[in-house]
Amino acid sequence: MNRMRLTRPSPWLVTGAFLASGAVHLVRPSVFEPLIPPALPRPREIVYVSGAAELACAAGLLAKAPWAGPASAALLVGVWPGNLQMALDATASGFLGLFLRRPRPAGRGRGRGSRRPSGSGRRDRG
Repeated sequence: MNRMRLTRPSPWLVTGAFLASGAVHLVRPSVFEPLIPPALPRPREIVYVSGAAELACAAGLLAKAPWAGPASAALLVGVWPGNLQMALDATASGFLGLFLRRPRPAGRGRGRGSRRPSGSGRRDRG
């Protein structure tokens, strides 16, 4: 049986993830702001800085710069509180919410501030 040998895809996967995520950090920071733990100040600035750092690490990994590996590892450790916050938020809404969440069109669904139309749903029994 002839096995296909992978030629170290991990650096390419990390580089691609850093490029995509870094770009989204800068273009749509509101996507990442909820991941910033409440104890940290100025979430928008933190999102911009982490996005720029991800792009810098991606460039370093592409150029095979000696600092890129340690910097990428440090960046992943640095953004870990945001990942923890996302996990805590997901467990508060149910574990599967982490995987099944998707944006809803405005005005649809049952979110904060939504009400049942009058005459539908449960009746108050007193």
